[in-house]
Amino acid sequence: MRVAMYYSNNDVRLQNLPKPNIGKGEVLMRVEASGICGSDVMEWYRIHKVPLVLGHEVAGQIETVGEGVLKYKKGDRIAASHHLPCGSCHYCLNGHPTVCETLRKTNFFPGGFSEFVRLPAINVEKGIYCLPEEVSYEEATFIEPLACCLRGQKLAGMKKGLCVLVIGSGISGLLQIQLAKLNGARAIIATDIVNFRLEQARKFGADTIMHAREDVPARIRQTNEDRLADLVILCASNKSAIAGALRSVERGGTILFFSAAEHDTIIEFPFNELFWRSEITLMSSYAATPGEHLEALELIQHKQVDVRSMITHRLKLEDTGLGFQLVASAQDSIKVIIEPQR
Repeated sequence: MRVAMYYSNNDVRLQNLPKPNIGKGEVLMRVEASGICGSDVMEWYRIHKVPLVLGHEVAGQIETVGEGVLKYKKGDRIAASHHLPCGSCHYCLNGHPTVCETLRKTNFFPGGFSEFVRLPAINVEKGIYCLPEEVSYEEATFIEPLACCLRGQKLAGMKKGLCVLVIGSGISGLLQIQLAKLNGARAIIATDIVNFRLEQARKFGADTIMHAREDVPARIRQTNEDRLADLVILCASNKSAIAGALRSVERGGTILFFSAAEHDTIIEFPFNELFWRSEITLMSSYAATPGEHLEALELIQHKQVDVRSMITHRLKLEDTGLGFQLVASAQDSIKVIIEPQR
């Protein structure tokens, strides 16, 4: 079968691998659509593991079921989780299943930028989501990123009436904007350094857009009754974005560090000036649970979150390298979908 083998962001090669054999309890999935995630282009995180096949935002149909698989059959339209928690460890039992050790070790093989993937038994047991007819394969690739946003906003205490600042208006930022609106945000402010993405933020529900090089805290005060943002969602990875988040959160507010930072990032800030006496919460979120994947699927199914309009590029498997360059450059693209069967 054909795969897009990753060596670096500028070196993705079309190669051949044997079609995976499946064992007891496993499923072979024919990949119809696979989204390129921002984490896929974090070269510093991948480079010591290359060559490898990436891609975890997948949707397709079941090609073959292994012995003992009774719930699914050939031809079923599905999306699948790549990471799954065990459900019984210290972290799972204490409300943090997405930092479970099992979740960190589970994955499907070889990766979504291929014609077929093997879903191990734990993924079949806990991480297959049957697609309603009204949800296309390309829409289904948004289940995983939307589920991650859902978890982030839950952990951050998102509720009706908050002023929300989203820093970074790429795919994650746009999903966060739509969810914040759905969750009753009083005002949504979006920033970015790319004008195309700022216009996308306005299109998908931001009440106010600001170029990141502006005096964002001052502008927020002008639009928010002389207060800063109650919830800041950081969907950008550079130091200036992190510094901007720290300057833009209101007393009693929360900063959600949703995006990974650049490699070896260390942040220093004036503790007393920005933090002491302010009761600010700094927190992160990672991945999502199977339940949140199902919530995301329902939102997509009922068109409560518009994902189709976020797709800017649909590419063949042999053009995956171009897709990586588009996502890494973070300019005039939002969601890039690879279609391995084209």
